[in-house]
Amino acid sequence: MAAVDRDRLRRTFTEAVELGAAMTEVARRNLAAFLQVEVVNAAFEDWPLPAGPFDVVVAATAFHWIDPEVRLAKTADALRPGGALATMATHHVAGGTEACFAEVQGCYERFDPSTPPGVRLLAPSEIPPDDEELTGSARFGKPVFRRYERDLTYSTEEYLDVMRTYSGHRALPPAARNGLLECIGNLIDKRHGGRITKRYLTELRVVHAEPTG
Repeated sequence: MAAVDRDRLRRTFTEAVELGAAMTEVARRNLAAFLQVEVVNAAFEDWPLPAGPFDVVVAATAFHWIDPEVRLAKTADALRPGGALATMATHHVAGGTEACFAEVQGCYERFDPSTPPGVRLLAPSEIPPDDEELTGSARFGKPVFRRYERDLTYSTEEYLDVMRTYSGHRALPPAARNGLLECIGNLIDKRHGGRITKRYLTELRVVHAEPTG
């Protein structure tokens, strides 16, 4: 928020679509000072498009959850010609405390039966740009990508708190989830001094809507 012109934002109509009712209320409280911002509790797929088009549609680590049969077409419908779709994706990549993340693979293979054997973290250069769904699209032009790497350091409990938010972990049966987290926590505490560093690759994709007709 610090990089945004707050006065300009107050003069600009913005609509935020949030699926979770509790998160909708959090967003409404946080944005209460911005009278031109409306937070809508709905799935993007069901959200009724306003009459006027938008300049920008932004999705931060969420676009991939939207129905692929809907997301591009509905976003194009929401934008004015030349308007921008900006999506952000985050990847866990090789770097940081690499030895720990190699060892953690054993925990996943033990407690999550869907884990492929021998998974390793990829270098950022090995992760292709996410442009497959835009190939051949008549609604959008050529995407532009920006990539940023950063390291975040966690204590054992901080890292486990992050793990508890991941959908794949939350979907595990409680016994398997607890066993997995205990296994990871023991590795961090006993082999890495109770602190690890995780490297992230954040990818920003910006693509502009083509005129129709």
